[in-house]
Amino acid sequence: MNAGDLSRLISAACKGKPDFVIRDARVINVFTNEIIQTNVAISGDTVIGVGNYSCENEYNAHGAYLAPGFIDGHVHIESSMVTPASFAQVILPKGTTTIVADPHEIANVAGKEGLNAIMALSKDLPLDIHFMLPSCVPATPFEHSGATLSAKDLAAFMDEPNVVGLGEVMDYPSVVSSAPDMIFKLQCFFDRPIDGHAPMLTGKALNAYCLAGPRTDHECSNFAELKEKLRNGMYILIRMGSAANGVTEMLDGLISEGLPTDRICFCTDDKHLENIRSEGHINHIVNTAISRGIRPLDAIRMATLNTATAFGLRRVGAIAPGYRANFILFDDLHTIEPKAVFANGKLVDPGAPIPSPAVPESVKNSVHAAPITKDDLRLKAKPFMPIIETVPHQLVTRLVTGIVPTDEDGYFVPDDGLNKLAVIERHHATGNVGIGIVEGMHVKGGAIAATVAHDSHNIVVVGDNDDDMLFAAETLKSCGGGFTVVSHGEVKALLELPVAGLMSDEPVETVLEKQRELLSAAHALGTDDACDPLVLLSFLALPVIPEVRLTDCGLFDVRTMSFLYQSER
Repeated sequence: MNAGDLSRLISAACKGKPDFVIRDARVINVFTNEIIQTNVAISGDTVIGVGNYSCENEYNAHGAYLAPGFIDGHVHIESSMVTPASFAQVILPKGTTTIVADPHEIANVAGKEGLNAIMALSKDLPLDIHFMLPSCVPATPFEHSGATLSAKDLAAFMDEPNVVGLGEVMDYPSVVSSAPDMIFKLQCFFDRPIDGHAPMLTGKALNAYCLAGPRTDHECSNFAELKEKLRNGMYILIRMGSAANGVTEMLDGLISEGLPTDRICFCTDDKHLENIRSEGHINHIVNTAISRGIRPLDAIRMATLNTATAFGLRRVGAIAPGYRANFILFDDLHTIEPKAVFANGKLVDPGAPIPSPAVPESVKNSVHAAPITKDDLRLKAKPFMPIIETVPHQLVTRLVTGIVPTDEDGYFVPDDGLNKLAVIERHHATGNVGIGIVEGMHVKGGAIAATVAHDSHNIVVVGDNDDDMLFAAETLKSCGGGFTVVSHGEVKALLELPVAGLMSDEPVETVLEKQRELLSAAHALGTDDACDPLVLLSFLALPVIPEVRLTDCGLFDVRTMSFLYQSER
C-alpha cells in the first residue's frame, strides 16, 4: 500500500466517511471469539472500522452472521483443471476469498515459464492469491519431470508480488540428509514461511525436519501424527479434498483431549470443481468440524485467522481496521452456507464469469512422449509380485505381494480385481515406461489415462487390457494432454487440458460437463462410485506418499526410498 492510499484510508476512518457499509450484521470477531451486532465500514478494498458507521451505499445484513472470508491454506490451482480466473469463479461463492497456492504442478511441467504463466494468469482477480514457490521440482530424483528449479531459480521470484515463502518440502530425505541444494533453498527462505509435507515422519527425523524450517504440514493421516507434529510447533492443515478425507479421527482427537486449536488450519490441496459445487470448499471442512463437535467460532477461526497467521498474511483473516474487506454472510452458525460473499469490498455475483488473462503460448503443446508399443506395456511376473493396494478415501497406499494371473509366456494379465498401471514419460521423449500392478481401481473393459500425474505429470494409465491402455495414451498425446476414458477402442469421455497438460481455458460449465462425463464413464468401467477415480489415478505416480508408487522409472517403495524393480529402458 502506498503512502497516498494509506493517507486516504486514515482520513476516511477519522471522518467516518466510508465508501460502503454493511449494516446490522452479527460480526464474528476472531480475536476475542465474540459475536457483536454492529456495522462494518469499508473504503475501497479495506475495512476502516467496525461500529456506528453509515453512508449512502449500504448493504443491510438483517442480523445475519458476518465472518472473515475463508482461507485455503494449501491448494494447487492447476489441479482444478481450469485457469485461476475460472477457479475463483467456483470457490468465491462458497466463501473462500483467499488461497495459498503452490504452483509446483505447472512448474514440474514448464519450470520458470510455468511460474511466470500462473502468476500472470492470477493477476487482478477478485480472489486473493498468495504463492509458495515450489521447493521440489522435480519432487524426487526417481522420476523424470519437465523441468528442474534450483535454489538460484527460486531466488529470482522471491520479490514477486504475493510470493509468501517456500512451498511444500516433499523431499524430506534430502532435508534430513542435508543435501546441498535443499539446504540452500531452506536457507534462502529461512525467515519466511516454509510449507511442510512429511507424511508419517516421526521421532528424530521429524525433529531434524522441523529444525530445517518447515512449519506447516497437511499430510497427517491420524491423530497421533497430528499430535506429535503439534508438539513440535507445526501448524496442522487438516485436508479435505476429492480423495484425501478421513479427517474425523483427527477432529475427534482434538476434542477428546481438549487440545488448543490455535495452530489448526484447513486446506483442500486438490478438489475437483464438481465436488466443490456439490459439497462446498473450505466451508465444507468448517461444517464437518462443527458437526464433529468443534465450537463454531473455533472452526471459523481455524479457517481464517489461524491460516493467515501460519503464512504471515497480514491483511486477511479477520474483520478489523486495515484488513481486506473479504467476508462471508450466512444465517446458521452450525451449517455455514453463504448467502452473500464480499471480495475486496465488492459483492460477489455467483453467476458471473471472471475474465481471464490470455494463456501464454509457453505453457501449451507440452506433451512430448516417445512412441510406444504393446511390448512396452508387458510386465514379466515373478512367483510373488509387489502390488499397489489403494486405501479407500486416502492418498496413502499399501505394499502387498501375491501370486498374479499370467499368460502362457509368464506376463501379468489383469484379472481378479488387479489392473495394470503404466507411467509413460511425456516431457523429453525418453521412452521410459514404468509398469506396475494396482488393486482397488476395479477398471474392467477399458482404460483411464491422464497427463495429470502428480508431481512430474507424465502420462499415467490404468486398465485391464493393453490395447485400450495404449489407445488411451495415444489419445492424450494427440490432443495435448488431459483425461480420457476409453473402452474397446472407443473414446467414451475426454477432457482436453492444453495448458501444460493440466488446465483447460474453456468456460467453467464446459469443463464441469466434461468432468461429469469422465466420472460417469469411469464408473461405467467399474470404479468405486464413492470416490473420485480421476484424483486417485493422478496420485499413484507420486513417490513421496507412502507406501508404494509407480514412476516412469519403475515401482518405488517410499518407505525405503528405493525401487522394487525398474523399467527396462
